[in-house]
Amino acid sequence: MTSRPGGHEPTPPRRRRLPRSFKELTPGNHFNPRTFFHQLVWKALITPRRGQVKEPKFPKLREGEVAVTWIGHASFLLQFTDLNVLVDPNFANWLFLLKRLKRAGLKLRALPPIDLVLLTHAHFDHFHKPTLRRLPNPRLGVMPWGVGDLARGLGFGRVLELQWWETFAAAGWSVTLTPSHHWGARTIHDEHRGYGGFVLKHQGRSIYHAGDSAYFGGFKEIGARLAPEVALLPIGAYFPDSFRRVHMGPDEALHAFRDLGARWFVPMHYGTFKLSFEDLDEPPRWLGELAAHHGLTDRVAVLEEGLPRVF
Repeated sequence: MTSRPGGHEPTPPRRRRLPRSFKELTPGNHFNPRTFFHQLVWKALITPRRGQVKEPKFPKLREGEVAVTWIGHASFLLQFTDLNVLVDPNFANWLFLLKRLKRAGLKLRALPPIDLVLLTHAHFDHFHKPTLRRLPNPRLGVMPWGVGDLARGLGFGRVLELQWWETFAAAGWSVTLTPSHHWGARTIHDEHRGYGGFVLKHQGRSIYHAGDSAYFGGFKEIGARLAPEVALLPIGAYFPDSFRRVHMGPDEALHAFRDLGARWFVPMHYGTFKLSFEDLDEPPRWLGELAAHHGLTDRVAVLEEGLPRVF
């Protein structure tokens, strides 16, 4: 294991205290069970699940090419000629009472052999134990500090924890855990768990997965230190505005993209689970409008679940 030069979490441009309870994420800092059940559970329950599971057609790659397949939500398959990587895999149709409203883009059994699994934090929609347990013998799991105990018994050949800005390198590739503005607790009693994003470098390419994050000044530092070329950024779960303490809308995600200095913006974290009050189709529509306004349409790559795109 190697560490990059040290540093501290950059100061965000405006102060946002992380929520201490679910109540603080709700409008007016109060929790109305009826409203939340109606918006996030009942509406999803009566909404038909959509989307199609694709038969995988993974491209034949040349060295220096990377294929990015969006599975849905924050789950991606990243493929190089000699390396297959999963990030935050989640194939669940249900997360407790939350119904999956868009099918995963491919079946779990259709995945190629997985060399590396990156897990950005311990929240149930990103660290989904039933999915991880079904992966066929993943060789290595990399995750933030304080999360490794959750991976015991899930079939990993090796589990590795990183601190922010720490890098692990092997076989020509490297992965660095980057800061984010979120929180890592899986329950109300495990605030010791870390969180963040990852920059994966291999064959001269650099891919950034932000995990979950509000907008913060750290995106500029990530861009300056690690120069990601392809940025996988969340754009959903931002309304009501109190949710922006821990998530971004398309407006802030586009700001983050420009801070990073990346070439490509691949949106994620929308349209799969009903996690907030905006319409499921609003994030990509709004992002398209913003990208057109700023002259960035040709740099925003909205992926369809299950269809690889080669960068």
